[in-house]
Amino acid sequence: MKTTRVLIVDDVPQVRRELRTLLPLLDAIDVVGEAENGQNAIELAAALRPDVILMDVEMPMMDGLVATRLIKQQCPQCPPRVVILSIHNDEAVRAQARSAGADDFVDKGAPLAALLQAIQTISTERTSS
Repeated sequence: MKTTRVLIVDDVPQVRRELRTLLPLLDAIDVVGEAENGQNAIELAAALRPDVILMDVEMPMMDGLVATRLIKQQCPQCPPRVVILSIHNDEAVRAQARSAGADDFVDKGAPLAALLQAIQTISTERTSS
């Protein structure tokens, strides 16, 4: 089974710490980096080439929607999959995420299993496309 390389992007250190601690406990997930804003995410995505980016929406300097769009434009033939994480679970934010190129959307209040399912689903899609 191929290991999925994940980049965590969130401006809240506790959220990054929790994800960094929980995700590697699962088989086939390797957290390769963390970013605290969209600008850092762009830089790390280019340097680390993760398979999946867990991207918060609201962050300082550059939000996750703008960062997602720019990351997808940087490497159109090999973009990482992006899962948007947000406390705003409404259709307007989901539509903005889709428009930015996000591959999935998970409410931050959802059970961890929902996030894991999103990572697994889009990782499978990446390897089969």
